[in-house]
Amino acid sequence: MAQVSVTIDGRKYRLACNEGEEARLESLAGVIDDKIGEMRKAFGEIGDQRLVIMAALTIADNLAEARDEAAAERKRSDAAEERAQAMASSLDQLGSRLESLAARLAGGAEG
Repeated sequence: MAQVSVTIDGRKYRLACNEGEEARLESLAGVIDDKIGEMRKAFGEIGDQRLVIMAALTIADNLAEARDEAAAERKRSDAAEERAQAMASSLDQLGSRLESLAARLAGGAEG
C-alpha cells in the first residue's frame, strides 16, 4: 500500500492509497483544500468543522448535479437512438414498397 502526504486547510495528513493512485489522491485533496479556502473567504472564520462540512456538501452537490446531467444525457441519447431506429425501419418499409411497385410496373410494361 502506498502512502501520500497532503495538505488540506493548512494541515498535513498522511494517507494510504493503492499503488499508482498517489497523484489522484493529491489532486482530490487539492480540490478539497481549494473549496475550503473559497468557503473561508466567503464566510470568514466560522469554525473549521463547519467549513469542512460546507465544502463537502458543496462538492457532493456538484457531483449529484453532474450525475443528474449524465443521466439526462443518456436518456436523450437513448431517445435519439430509438428515433433513428424507427426512421431506419420506416425507410426499409418504404424501400420494400418501392421495389414492389417497380416490379409491378416492370411486369405491366412487358405485357
